[in-house]
Amino acid sequence: MNTMSSTPRTLLKEKLDQLQCHFTWGPQKEIIDLDDMVYRLQDSINIAVEYQAASYNQLAFVNCLQGNSEEAIQNLKEAEKILRENHKDAFERRSIITYGNYAWVHYHMGQLAEAQSYLDKLEMICKPLTDGPRYTAMIPEVYGEKGWSLLRSASQYYEEANKCFEEALEKDPNNTEWIMGKATALFRLEAFSGTQENHERNQSVKYLRRVLELDPDDSMAMVLLALKLRECKQKEDANKLIEQALQKTPDFPYVLRYAAKFYRKEGVLEKSVQLLKKALEITPHSAFLHDQIAMCYRTKLLELIDNRRSKNPRNPEFQQKTQLFSQCKYHFGMAFKHRPRSAIKSQLDFADICVRNGEYSNAKEIYSELLKLEDIRPENLQVICFRAGCFEQYQRRSESNSMSLFKKGLKVEYDSKERKKCYEKLEKWADGKLCKDQRDSTALGVKGLLHQMDGDKPKAIEYFVKALEIDHNNEEYLSALCELRLSIEEH
Repeated sequence: MNTMSSTPRTLLKEKLDQLQCHFTWGPQKEIIDLDDMVYRLQDSINIAVEYQAASYNQLAFVNCLQGNSEEAIQNLKEAEKILRENHKDAFERRSIITYGNYAWVHYHMGQLAEAQSYLDKLEMICKPLTDGPRYTAMIPEVYGEKGWSLLRSASQYYEEANKCFEEALEKDPNNTEWIMGKATALFRLEAFSGTQENHERNQSVKYLRRVLELDPDDSMAMVLLALKLRECKQKEDANKLIEQALQKTPDFPYVLRYAAKFYRKEGVLEKSVQLLKKALEITPHSAFLHDQIAMCYRTKLLELIDNRRSKNPRNPEFQQKTQLFSQCKYHFGMAFKHRPRSAIKSQLDFADICVRNGEYSNAKEIYSELLKLEDIRPENLQVICFRAGCFEQYQRRSESNSMSLFKKGLKVEYDSKERKKCYEKLEKWADGKLCKDQRDSTALGVKGLLHQMDGDKPKAIEYFVKALEIDHNNEEYLSALCELRLSIEEH
């Protein structure tokens, strides 16, 4: 292509990059499980009426990524129609993201004049709203929709989603949509052991209570608040909220799933499975529901494995155990069938079930695939390394592989429970080795690494020097020693 013919397209692309819409936000093709995203967005369109326009907007983006540009245009027409019907007075403010997506889809279809026409519309809309960029306006509606989009995409975007809702709430503090978004982001971040939010685990409670002050009928806020109150040992209030939510919206799958999670944590497994299966009839592709059902069956399985009668093929307990293994594998498998990148926990749980059933080759395959993943949350990488390391240590009896994986998990600079577990595994192994042989260079190298991670540089240097006296040309030890000595000289 010559320079002259590429100029209009290049100039247009520079303008498109200034937009605020799904095509310029973080999650791209390599990060998202696209098929699963399609299922989840279609479920949202069918059952969550208030979020239909936003779901159609994001579905258009996903369809465009999959090469379905014509379908993407139809999605955007639906979004525009819904916005015109539901937000007559605020249509222009609400349409900024939709028009941005239109411009990008037409650009990808090679329809540059149509793309430019949407830029012209955006310029007209945004001019009275902002003194900033020509083609967008950072107003609460844009921040809010971006926040929900990031929450639906992948867990590595939860922090950014949280910030988006903060920005929206600064300008529109009593909007329940943004308050609920902020509460949801915090609720999810509080579940990760290495996050700042995990150390202040009840921030989400404040926002969930605020949603219910402004909208006492919000059943989603009720079930999420119930789960948090249960953590705080306020079980009576939590139970009341769950019952209230189920009375208000007995057929709403998102409420059913969290109510079921509550009952599972309370040990009421039959009730949990009943609610999950009811939700599954409405949203049959839901990975979340399959994962929760599998967890219920796993609880039953673990209780049965300890029962002596389950070890004899003649006993009914043995048949029940066999059936539970199959049910766990089926539902965990369905939970990650379309989510190989994001359903990491389900895959680890599937591998664990395989290990317990003696299916080591299946477990090894799962761990191998998980270890290939890139651009995932740091605590997810750490838990993969820890669980795969335990598998290598106990099932495959490979000291070198297991210690290598624990080291990989430890070196991820993120303060999670799994990182601490990797540290403890390495420490116990190294101390055990050195008790038997004080000249074990690998164990000395591990001790050097542990002291390095603790910030004890002199002790780390001492151990790496000892390791190199035995294993003279070890590049890992030489590199660590060089780095440590340089850092001491700099200070």
